[in-house]
Amino acid sequence: MTNLADIAARIDGYNPDALEAGHAQDIIRSSIAPIEGWETLTLTAALGRVLAADIVSPINVPAHDNSAMDGYAFSGRDIGEHAVELQVAGVAFAGHPYTGGVKAGQCVRIMTGAVMPPGCDTVIPHELVQSISETAITIAPGTVKPGDNRRLQGEDLAAGTPALRKGKILRPADLGLLASLGIGEVPVQRRLRVAFFSTGDELRSIGEKLDEGCIYDSNRYTVYGMLTRLGCEVIDLGVVCDDPASLEATLRTACETADAIVTSGGVSAGDADYTTTVMAKLGEVHFWKLAMRPGRPMAFGKIASNGKSAYLFGLPGNPVAVMVSFYFFARDALLQMMGAQREALPMLRVASQSAIRKKPGRTEYQRGILSLDDEGRAQVRVTGSQGSGVLRSMSEANCMIVLPHGQGDVDAGELVNVVVFDGLC
Repeated sequence: MTNLADIAARIDGYNPDALEAGHAQDIIRSSIAPIEGWETLTLTAALGRVLAADIVSPINVPAHDNSAMDGYAFSGRDIGEHAVELQVAGVAFAGHPYTGGVKAGQCVRIMTGAVMPPGCDTVIPHELVQSISETAITIAPGTVKPGDNRRLQGEDLAAGTPALRKGKILRPADLGLLASLGIGEVPVQRRLRVAFFSTGDELRSIGEKLDEGCIYDSNRYTVYGMLTRLGCEVIDLGVVCDDPASLEATLRTACETADAIVTSGGVSAGDADYTTTVMAKLGEVHFWKLAMRPGRPMAFGKIASNGKSAYLFGLPGNPVAVMVSFYFFARDALLQMMGAQREALPMLRVASQSAIRKKPGRTEYQRGILSLDDEGRAQVRVTGSQGSGVLRSMSEANCMIVLPHGQGDVDAGELVNVVVFDGLC
């Protein structure tokens, strides 16, 4: 893991008390190491898991030259400058090849996916045939070219070549691809174990009495949802009171049972916020405040206890800040720990429907609603109040407007960066 001296030397003006968001992302990325350990799963159990090794195709796909259309197969040598009549020699079905011979001037009626008959290299779709009878067809000149509508053996995937690479997160199409190769089991990375908890004397769990000045703990459920959607094995450690001894004991338990720890609350500069202090006692804190909004108080580092270690992401306490910090900082790191291939969040450039106030010198993540105007062009507007405690705005939003560190005010109609929530949260 990168140490503080290396970080300080690499970043001009390194300040862990006011770090640029981009620098924080770089620090996390350079510090994280993938976990070890894998298991073999059946395809039906492997959805969403990370491949632990390359999958090499044992066969050609397709396994033979075949027709891409319903139509008639023949030799491209029979095509000329004039209309040509071909005699129908037989029929080829998918799974039931035509086994007879095909002479010059003959064709075979063929179905999609059927093996190309010997001597045939071209297929004319049924609807392009000029005339058809039970025994012959007529092809007009210029209708097809030699080789048209034929799928070649191994065209999609040749035997001995990688079908899927290590680090691929398996999606439904990948399961289908593996099944098409006759592969029923795959090696996948073990699940990443992530412990999480909330801090704060004011927090109450659902079902508990809500005393005066107290609030229900929403962050734990939000974090649970984000971790579960990411495919982690989650360890819920509940709510920890604002007490250094309790916090240290919980962090030690988390460290000894998990690969990573996600906390919410307790990382600001308040007198009762102890997370960064305990982190420093148990390990090293790489940064603890970012030049961003929402979510300025965020800590990242690594702690150890009884010979075990874990990366720690100390997220803010405000509900929106928790989600922003997770998606733009913790999420990528956890995927990296899983051994997943790195895929940056896709960023769109979209016109803002209205002016947005923005102070240069910090990165801002504003909740937005992406839509189409009357002419089908993408546009985005903020959800309204951008207070970091307005969780309802995250539920209403379908995207995040990302305004970079040096950005100032945005004019109506100006293009802004947008990250769409679909598939993310």
